[in-house]
Amino acid sequence: MSLKSQFVAAAAAAVLAGSAFAGGADKILVRDQYARVSSPAAKAGAAFMQIVNQTDADDRLIGVRSDAAARVQLHTHKESDDGVMKMMHVEDGFAIAGGGTLMLKRGGDHVMFMGLTRALNHGDAVTLTLVFEKAGEVEVEVPVDLERKAGGHGSHSN
Repeated sequence: MSLKSQFVAAAAAAVLAGSAFAGGADKILVRDQYARVSSPAAKAGAAFMQIVNQTDADDRLIGVRSDAAARVQLHTHKESDDGVMKMMHVEDGFAIAGGGTLMLKRGGDHVMFMGLTRALNHGDAVTLTLVFEKAGEVEVEVPVDLERKAGGHGSHSN
């Protein structure tokens, strides 16, 4: 393979690594995905991303799977009656309007890893299978980025 062909192949791989098209290729686009943990000894972590519904029909993200943790769930933050923010499992999943975008972000809706099966180190990748009510399953590679700052993805806060 020529140097030029290798460069083109590497560039194409980099573009594909930043987006997910498996399964619902013409229906769902996942971009700007990344995962974080709080420390090297962490037993939990989270993943964040933008999920674009490329159809005119409403859909719903109803589940998520990964071998990176014993349990992987869709979570959100909600303010309790005493003003304290609490994280909670969202059993019904998240609606995504036709043509709309779901933001999974810090301090809001996100993917939660509980009981990590391995350390998530900066530069690693985690494979997630996102399950949609209509679009089916979409597999996405999520890079572990422990250096991501606020503002690099929607309206994240540290």
